[in-house]
Amino acid sequence: MKRIFDSPLIYTALLWLLLPYVFFHLLWRGRKQPEYLKHIPERFGFYSFTSEKPIIWLHTVSVGETRAAASLIRRISETYPNHQLLLTHTTPTGRATSEQLYGDKVIRVYLPYDYPFAVRRFLRHFKPRIGILLETEIWFNLIHSCHVGRIPLLLLNARLSEKSSRSYARFSTLIRKGLGELHCISAQTNDDAARLRTLGAENVSIMGNLKFDIEPPLAMMELGNHLRVLFGVERKIFLAASTREGEEKLILAALKEVQIAGLLTIIVPRHPQRFDEVAALIENDGLKLQLRSSNETIHPDTQIVLGDSMGEMFAYYAACDVAFIGGSLLPFGGQNLIEASAVGKPVLIGPHTYNFDQASQLAIECGAAKRVTGSQELMVTVLDLFSAPEQIYAMSAAGLKFVKANQGATEKALALVRENI
Repeated sequence: MKRIFDSPLIYTALLWLLLPYVFFHLLWRGRKQPEYLKHIPERFGFYSFTSEKPIIWLHTVSVGETRAAASLIRRISETYPNHQLLLTHTTPTGRATSEQLYGDKVIRVYLPYDYPFAVRRFLRHFKPRIGILLETEIWFNLIHSCHVGRIPLLLLNARLSEKSSRSYARFSTLIRKGLGELHCISAQTNDDAARLRTLGAENVSIMGNLKFDIEPPLAMMELGNHLRVLFGVERKIFLAASTREGEEKLILAALKEVQIAGLLTIIVPRHPQRFDEVAALIENDGLKLQLRSSNETIHPDTQIVLGDSMGEMFAYYAACDVAFIGGSLLPFGGQNLIEASAVGKPVLIGPHTYNFDQASQLAIECGAAKRVTGSQELMVTVLDLFSAPEQIYAMSAAGLKFVKANQGATEKALALVRENI
């Protein structure tokens, strides 16, 4: 049955059938995040921004990709000062992160949905000299339009989990054609490259992971020092970063079971539209809560601080003693653990890290991270670390070494841009 849908024509026909859902999706997401209702024409290829300079285009989907691209964006800007950088995004949070990090140094718009008319209009409007997709952004009509228009389109920092590889394999004709029309592909790891080749990719190299090249912003480190004073210099600070739905409840329950004297827990949900929901969850649990947005000194009896701010994750890492990386207690695939290690903080991860398989394994092997099987073991491990400060120091040093040893992807990516622009 799946073979019936394994063709570009059927793929596009299904997109047209889904068009009413697209508008419903935007309206639905806009209920909690009104930013989804802004710039809607851009999602169909209508833009007001333009530039007289030749354009280099990067697609950075959301927050993680936008931040991971920082080193590459900086090097491209230095190497091609007479070009205009265009960043495209899919989510409002990605767009907001771009504005925070890069200001008016780049043009930022939404990438259109993968309708042929929309992607052709996007390409005609901006006329990019080169396009760069990051990680696993494989949009078949976009790729084909670049191929037909002779616009070099690179898939860099490419990753493909075993789970995603099995899903793509069901549509082998479609994925083979899409990968074959990319100008080149450079994967994060040997395993990623092998999976891509199995699906039909040919021009595949290994570049490493751009996330290792990120430099903790000085402003965020200074903010982290300020937050530490607000939180309490003498308090034990545990950070639950980028938590996903269902994980906060597990962590709160474990906090009650495993008592740690003087502990202050910072919970930063992955998605800002969940801030109110998580705040209600904490208060219903009877725990003393303060909000980061209040920017007030944390009271000695406060147990939880809700990180209800955008773009401050590095500051939270700088302010904490131990960091748990969310999306890994439940099967969401995990989030980026490299940023915490880059700040020199011990990292704890749950059992579900398939989005960051190699980075997680390397961090564990070198002593920068520990894996736990559940929320109770998580808090027991936090207790053990605070009971043995030398372990915290050792994991901190291992984290810094782990990040430094895996840097270099940016220069490899830049070399591919030079070859193909």
